Parts: sequence; C-alpha cells; structure tokens
Amino acid sequence: MNAAGITLIPIKERLEDNSEFMKYPECMEGLELSVLYYIRVGYRLPWIGYFVKMNNQYVGSAGFKGMPIDGKVEIAYSTFPAFQKMGIGTEMCRQLVALAHATDPAVSIMARTLMEENYSTKILRKNNFVCN
Repeated sequence: MNAAGITLIPIKERLEDNSEFMKYPECMEGLELSVLYYIRVGYRLPWIGYFVKMNNQYVGSAGFKGMPIDGKVEIAYSTFPAFQKMGIGTEMCRQLVALAHATDPAVSIMARTLMEENYSTKILRKNNFVCN
C-alpha cells in the first residue's frame, strides 16, 4: 500500500450528516467523539476532524483540535490497528501540516505526545517537528 495515496474525508458537524462513516464500526467511536467535540470548540473548516481513506478503506483519523488560537493550532492523528507501521501516520501528519499552512501560512502547528521515543515522535520528526 502507498500511504501517499491517502485522502482526508471531513467529519461533518452533525451525526446525521455522517452516514457514510456509520457503515464502518472502526469509525463509530471517533465519529461520536468528533461531533461532541464540535459542540465544545465549534465547527470551522478546515479546523475539524477527518477520517482517512486509502484504497477505498478507512485507515485512521486525523484532525485539528479546534481553530488556531494565538497563531497556534494542535493536530492529532491515529491509524487503525490493522494499518499501523505502513507510513500512514506520517502521511496524515504531513497532510494536516500542508492543509494548515495552505489555510494560514503563519500558523504554528503543535502536537502532543509522550516524551520518550515512540511511533508518534518518529512521525513528528519526519514532518520536521521539534520537541519543546
């Protein structure tokens, strides 16, 4: 599989507008949490959550933790277990960074992970993040 061929599919604001995702059990928890999160932080494209599709399969989720505040935005991403260690997380991160900079070239992008070396720290390093 080629992780570069992934597509970010927007999670819409209301649960009833996301019928496509409801067909996939691996999407349900993230879908419900995203819709609840939108109620708290608002829904403003492109600063939302996305499911990630590759070769007609949903392989993970990614998104922004709300709109930029003080010129900073936080990203998050997760690959479904069956699709881990294929470069998908790295590509999800890359696409989120590209989308953020295309929308606001001045925005600073952050991500949170454990301090010790792990898959997420490797993904972030591959996407030119630095640990603070």
